[in-house]
Order: sequence, then C-alpha cells, then structure tokens
Amino acid sequence: MNRLTAGWADTATGGTVFSAAGVWPLLAFLADGAHGAARAELADAVGLPAEQAAAGARELLAAMGSMPGLRSALGLWTGREQAVREEWRSGLPADTHGVLTDELPAGQRALDAWAAERTDGLIERLPVQLDPGVGMVLASAFALRTEWPRPFEELPLMPEAGPWQGRRLAGLRRTGVRLDRAGVAGGPYGYVTELKVPGDHGIDVHLLLGEERMTPGQVLGTGLAALARRIAVVPSGQLPYGEVGPGLRIGQQPCATPRQPELSVTTVAYDVTARHDLLDRPGLFGLTTAMDTAAGHFPGISPAPLAVGRAGQSAVARFGALGFRAGAATAVAPAPAGARPDLSFTTTVVTARFDRPFGFLAVQRASRLVLTAGWVTEPVPYQG
Repeated sequence: MNRLTAGWADTATGGTVFSAAGVWPLLAFLADGAHGAARAELADAVGLPAEQAAAGARELLAAMGSMPGLRSALGLWTGREQAVREEWRSGLPADTHGVLTDELPAGQRALDAWAAERTDGLIERLPVQLDPGVGMVLASAFALRTEWPRPFEELPLMPEAGPWQGRRLAGLRRTGVRLDRAGVAGGPYGYVTELKVPGDHGIDVHLLLGEERMTPGQVLGTGLAALARRIAVVPSGQLPYGEVGPGLRIGQQPCATPRQPELSVTTVAYDVTARHDLLDRPGLFGLTTAMDTAAGHFPGISPAPLAVGRAGQSAVARFGALGFRAGAATAVAPAPAGARPDLSFTTTVVTARFDRPFGFLAVQRASRLVLTAGWVTEPVPYQG
C-alpha cells in the first residue's frame, strides 16, 4: 500500500492530501471480481495476485479496525435491479451491503450521511454523484485522530523568505531533548529534513522539508524511501555544526548552567483538503481497461456487464497545537458496459524550521503503514 502512496505522490502538484489506505481495499475487491486485462492491471496496482487480493483487503480492514485512534468502514450499495454474485459479496466484511433507493436525492443524502458519520464529520459528501446510470457504489471511509503528548506553543510566524514571506501565519513551536526526532535523508533528488512528531495511539506525523528545487513527489518519495529503510536518515545528534539540511541548523547556545542538547522546532498549523478523480490517473490505480465501457470486466461481481464509470476520493488533514486529524472517503461506481547575557556554559541546539511548503506522512508506528500523505502550500493564517 505504501508503494501506491509513492506512485500517487509522484503525481502531486500544489497543496494536496490523499490516502492510498482509502483506495487500496476497493481496488483489491475489484481485482477479485475482474477478468482479463482489467484483472491483471488491478492486481499490479494492488501488488498482490488477484486471487489473493480480497483476502488481503479483509486483512487490511481488520488491521485498521483494530488500530487505536482510527475508525474505518467499507460500504456496498446496489440498486434493486443490479444483480451481485453472492460469492463475491460474501467476501466483503459483514454488514456492508445496503440498497440504493429509487429516489436519487434521498439516496445521495444517505450516502453522504454515511461518509460524514464514518469520518467524524471531516468529509461531508461521498465523492460520487448518483444518477440513473449508477446501479452500484463501493466505498471506504476512515477517520484518524492523534494528540501530541506535549502540545505545541501557538505564536504568530512571519517567514523572512520563500513563498510565505511577509505573511502572518499560525506558527507552532516546541522544544525537547530528543535529537533523534529530526534528521536528514539523502535521496536521489537531493536532501530532505525529516521531523517525527509522535502522537498517541501509536501514530506519528512525519514532516518533510526538501531542497527548494525539489518537487512534492521527490520530497514525499524520499520520505517514503526512508520509511521503508531503503535510504538512511542521519539523526541530528550525529551531524556537525552548521546548516546541515533544509531548514535544519545545529549550533551552540550559551547557558547559565549545564544543559542537555535540545531540539527546537518551528512549523505551521495547516488544514488541507482535496478531492481527486481517480480516473484522471487510471494507470496508477489499475483502471485503464476497467474504464472501457465497450465490454464488461467484472464477471465475478455481477452477471451483468460492468465497467468502472466513476471513482473519486475526498480527503482532509489538520495539524495543530494539540494534535492531528485526518479523514478520507473513497468511492467507486461501476457503470453498465456498453539579547545575550555573559554566560559560562554552552549547549548544542538543533533548530528545525518548516516555514515554506513541505510534505507530511501520517504513519502507524508499528507497521510503518502510511495512512495519509500530503503537501502543504497554504498554512493557516494567524488569528490573534
């Protein structure tokens, strides 16, 4: 699933948030019921043989359901005239099957209410619009919440350079003694500073600041490669004095008494929302053949010929002084085919500053599974 995140990150341009965790199980269940080229393409996107995909999706959904701080759900709705093969439907989690009402506005309200309830109100509408041609909707939703054991201090932040220069932003600052929370990774496209912000429930948010010339995909890709341990992250405590990475400086500071080295972090609050049409990137999601309505591609799902008519995701990520929240709703709708005093001591101070566009990964610590990823271009303005 992290491989799908990396492929999606390669296409990122501008501020965005996305979740492969929302897409992957849907693609896996589609692969289970597909045949021919569509089956092969979906299996490649999922990264599992098609005959193993449904079991993998059930395993993933069960694992996500047991993660503290994370609520997840899967839903299937079919019209009264839409036949579904029992052997495929029975492979979905229990209590997921509902019926699409014949009244389109009422049906849309029911789907939107399902998405809002399963994402704790973060996503108000399911990203698929019902019309008379939609006889089936397969959807996933999740809500993620983690709080910082040590909150950030809120303060106004006015960057002196870069795209946010001169703006009055909602800044966040925190000082600690864990120098290993910050480090530098050297990837094929340049250096990236990584800051791990640990939350409760075993969920961390990794902030990623690359060299200014690097693209969002290159920065996020470097962070994902470090997460997979394909490249090393050198902790700040092992780096020399000076400017050692993007936004990362190590120096000495006078103090009145002996003190431990410290890590001083400055970043911004952000609230990122995005809506994605998955059919804009069919190759990434294994949907190129499945989109072709000239023939049916899912005989394992329904005896009626089906193709993928619509597929979308709505996602939200909010990072603030107290914690992080994220939500995503993803849906696929098959379509019919056819000043300094005199001091005598010094201490090492690592300063990490995220005051220009940067990336983030919300990661389940034990499994290193990326639940949400994104790129911040519009931080929250300071309201004080």
